[in-house]
Amino acid sequence: MEFDKIYNKGQAQLFKNQYLEFLTKTHPLVIWGMYLPILILLPYYSLRGLHFSGLSVFLLFIGGMFSWSLTEYLLHRFAFHYHAESERGKKIHYLLHGNHHEYPRDKKRLFMPAAPSLIISSAFFLLMYVFLRQNTFAFFPGFILGYLIYGSMHYAIHAWNPPFKWMKGLWRNHHLHHYKNDERGFGVSSTLWDHIFGTMFDLKKEKEDKEKVRELMFVRNPRKEKLEEH
Repeated sequence: MEFDKIYNKGQAQLFKNQYLEFLTKTHPLVIWGMYLPILILLPYYSLRGLHFSGLSVFLLFIGGMFSWSLTEYLLHRFAFHYHAESERGKKIHYLLHGNHHEYPRDKKRLFMPAAPSLIISSAFFLLMYVFLRQNTFAFFPGFILGYLIYGSMHYAIHAWNPPFKWMKGLWRNHHLHHYKNDERGFGVSSTLWDHIFGTMFDLKKEKEDKEKVRELMFVRNPRKEKLEEH
């Protein structure tokens, strides 16, 4: 779904019910706090309860993080940017991801809210357990850490300029995805899979539009920005 305008202010209304609407918003620290016990307790259980070696836990954990990286790319490309034809499909797309492209400055919707996040992560855990069995207790926390890094990077890309020069390509890739072509630049925490699957922007040829970049970043000081507009 494409939008003619990026809204610099405001927030999409996803539900008429105020309680459902409230559940569509969250803060990164809420999600980090929710998953922190998993990041600590499951690897500990693997070591003490299942008697895995430290090396095995480490390798499974890293494997989980790498697995998330690919999952992030596939979900963003094929689920979040699915071209729905039915009205119901379009509404689902808007609910999942379309609202973010219309209102990129809405910092309360840069992380998936707690309730659907828990449901989806539980489904991933069960699916992994079918194939990995006890290895899941070390693999899954790495997968979740990968997700948390992805969400935090997404938040940072919309909030600040890149803190290091070597990260500028990651920022620009996502900015171009928003205002240039949403059929490219699907990687958020990494551009690895964009390079592998040929969806990476040619950053040497793409002219940087600083005004467009500014439109995608949420307002850190609304009072200052209001003064700049006058």
